[in-house]
Amino acid sequence: MTPASTFAPAPHRIRAGVGGWTFEPWRSNFFPPGLPHSRELEYASRKLSAIEVNGTYYGTLKPASFKKWHDETPDDFVFSLKASRYATNRRVLAEAGDSIQRFIDSGISELGRKLGPIVWQFMPGKVFDPEDFEAFLALLPKQVDGRALRHVVDVRHESFMSPDYLALARRYKVATVFTDADKFPSFADLTGDFAYTRLMMSDADLETGYEGSALDAWAERARQWAAGNAPADLPALEDVPAQGQPRDVFVYFINGAKERAPAAAMAFLDRLGFKPAV
Repeated sequence: MTPASTFAPAPHRIRAGVGGWTFEPWRSNFFPPGLPHSRELEYASRKLSAIEVNGTYYGTLKPASFKKWHDETPDDFVFSLKASRYATNRRVLAEAGDSIQRFIDSGISELGRKLGPIVWQFMPGKVFDPEDFEAFLALLPKQVDGRALRHVVDVRHESFMSPDYLALARRYKVATVFTDADKFPSFADLTGDFAYTRLMMSDADLETGYEGSALDAWAERARQWAAGNAPADLPALEDVPAQGQPRDVFVYFINGAKERAPAAAMAFLDRLGFKPAV
């Protein structure tokens, strides 16, 4: 059994991390000197509480890879997986069934309870077509090998900033990524039973990527999401709803000055009382 970290931030779990664990600059500012590349996941998973995997977007992995990740990480660690681009980068989403199933059957269930949300990311030019998008959502399986699946969509065209989209995503209980990036639409309306944020505006001149006050604000927003509230200071299409049920929260420092991502995630987690695994 791998050791578990100590973490009690709110009624529901707030997890935070970075995208992947293989990045050359991190070998000089995050990983210890001389750490074998083969142990980078082991190390990262003891400093963070989640990782979003990008490699699954580009190619199909084998079940043995997911099993290895499972075995190298602490008991309460979670992986978010970016689903195959062959499912989302297509003109007709209703025809994505085979690609979706191929990804789901690739061995992701080997992660067991460490399997977090599956991220379905769409190209910035993909326009919201209600009928076709609903057909896609209807194809997303609810479980794999008896394990319930959680889905989140990363939509990157302003046409999705629509009450019709919100209603559709809520009908299928699919969450929507919120991002702070200027180049993509940012709306924090909740559509699923968990919150998922990708923070992409880190600054290379700041040791932790974000100013301390900004990290304080994101920590408070995460607490509000976890407690069942919705932060009132984020852009939204609809009025902030009354308090709902507590929910899980995922926060990834994912882009911008990527070399600062681990420091940003660790500073964020520290504000929530996260104690790294030994």
